[in-house]
Amino acid sequence: MRVLSGFVSSLLLSGASIVSAASSWGFEDATVSISTKGAGVGGGSKDKLSPTAPLAKSVSLGASDTLKLLLTTVDGKTAKRPHQAFLTLTDPTTGLEESFVLSVKESGKGKVDLSQKDLPHQFLTSEKPITASIVIGSFGSSAPYKSKVFDLQVSRDPNVPLTIPDAPLRYAAESEIHHIFRSDPTSPPKIITLVFAAAVVGALPVLFGVWATLGANVSHLGKALGDAPVSHALFYGSILAMEGIFFLYYTSWNLFQTLHAAGVVGVVAFLSGSRALTEVQERRLAGLR
Repeated sequence: MRVLSGFVSSLLLSGASIVSAASSWGFEDATVSISTKGAGVGGGSKDKLSPTAPLAKSVSLGASDTLKLLLTTVDGKTAKRPHQAFLTLTDPTTGLEESFVLSVKESGKGKVDLSQKDLPHQFLTSEKPITASIVIGSFGSSAPYKSKVFDLQVSRDPNVPLTIPDAPLRYAAESEIHHIFRSDPTSPPKIITLVFAAAVVGALPVLFGVWATLGANVSHLGKALGDAPVSHALFYGSILAMEGIFFLYYTSWNLFQTLHAAGVVGVVAFLSGSRALTEVQERRLAGLR
């Protein structure tokens, strides 16, 4: 009975270990290689990576080198494609991280290539080796994998100037802006105003003379005012008021004040003028004009 109990316990422990192994992501057959441009076949280096221990030596990436990482992602012992797989580089001094996505096939085989032009400029000036980790994770109950696999030593060409991008735009409070508005328009010089006013006043005798020549009949003023006193008074008064509005606009009023007053006077002139012209037409039809 004890033998049977021990055998069952062994089976349970074995099954638990199998389930535990099957519920964790990892990788196998991983290699990291450095190929130098123009070095030909066999140039560069190639090292095998272990999922349990980082590489003993640092991987050097020169200015003209290309790093290639090859691996097979596994879920437990089965090669499988995860939802996410990255090669993550971390600066040990500043903590800056940059992740590079591995291109993984359905068979679990994945790869990623990178060179110095793919690295942030902070990595190119780092004095300490950059920590390279592999991150693998997916949906489901399997535990993700994240572990350091090697150290990356970036060797920059000192003869090539380092290009540092402009700092990103930061939105913050700016200094107070003081607007300088254009001064209000001023009236023309008084001498010009007086010249045009004199021209208008000098033209009035000429206007009255032309009226007299054309046969203006002032004697009908009493009859016109008797038939439509309100209309004639409002019409002529609105004409004088409109002239006064123009004068105020020329001297002190702004455009908004002028438009409001001119709108009211214009309505009065239209209504009273229509009635006044009707009275004039009645006298013309009666043969008085």
